[in-house]
Amino acid sequence: MQFEMNGITHQGMVRINNEDSISTLPDMGIAILADGMGGHQAGEVASSMAVEMIKQFYSDSNTRNKGDSVEDHLREAIDLANTAVFELSQERPECAGMGTTIVVSHFVDGKIITAHVGDSRLYRLRDSGFEQITKDHSVVQELVTRGFMSQEEANSSMNKNLVTRALGIEASVEADLVQDEYKAGDVYLLCSDGLSDVVDSDTIQQTLTEHLENLDEASQKLVDVANQAGGPDNVSVVLVRVLEDGN
Repeated sequence: MQFEMNGITHQGMVRINNEDSISTLPDMGIAILADGMGGHQAGEVASSMAVEMIKQFYSDSNTRNKGDSVEDHLREAIDLANTAVFELSQERPECAGMGTTIVVSHFVDGKIITAHVGDSRLYRLRDSGFEQITKDHSVVQELVTRGFMSQEEANSSMNKNLVTRALGIEASVEADLVQDEYKAGDVYLLCSDGLSDVVDSDTIQQTLTEHLENLDEASQKLVDVANQAGGPDNVSVVLVRVLEDGN
């Protein structure tokens, strides 16, 4: 299979700077998105460093153990990025406490395997179905999982931005890995909470479906919808279309 990838990141309508970072490696089937946190633009440092470390990990074959599985490589990449961000936060006072969410998806051998930390998400659009593949590492998601809060209550909660896990905050981090089988025609969406917090899933699906022929346009429209809803946060999206062989 081949993959068409497109991404866009925007500071939104309120924030002065953009602490999100994205990158794609279409030839390798890799898509990366991070949403940084921390004062004095430290979040911007954390997210860009994490994305660059993971990109370098996959771009340089000498950094990867040849016998390791796809899952092992994802964990290695996350660990390298976590160590780099954490150590810098210890060395530079202005970066103290910085961290970032991360979503890394690897499309290979008929499967998409995704490592994620925090509340940035992965969705799949297949035919008329739109599904969230990842599960947030957040306080409200924990309450939903334990049955103390409904999904509707979680969507409107004032605490939905409180993450329970982030890359770079501690010396080690545990990324969750999820797996999905892809097929030609599927479109996957990686996004920061700047989209998912202000635009409901039905509107995201509708926007994607209406502009499905052009991923550049679809990405821009998703950002536009978030900004039209107030754009209170940085908003980033990465779209990946699974193509038929030879297309």
